[in-house]
Amino acid sequence: MTVTTERKSRKERQGIVVSVSGEKTCVVMIEDRKKHPVYSKMITTSKKLHVHDEDNAAGVGDSIRIMETRPMSKLKRWRLIEVIEKAK
Repeated sequence: MTVTTERKSRKERQGIVVSVSGEKTCVVMIEDRKKHPVYSKMITTSKKLHVHDEDNAAGVGDSIRIMETRPMSKLKRWRLIEVIEKAK
């Protein structure tokens, strides 16, 4: 009997850094546009996520890609993959 230990795929999101809150942490705002089920109007929802940034690479206004990970602290459940675009 062979056992495969393959991990499930992790969620990836893209967002804008709104705050660099301390050492190795930044807060990212994720926006999602959905159609209302009854009124068919487009609704923009936003959510703030705390992200682990090991190298302090992200600054306020940067566009970044993040990935779901194990809990790093009370609020941090995401980690930085790459900085897509630096703020101007």
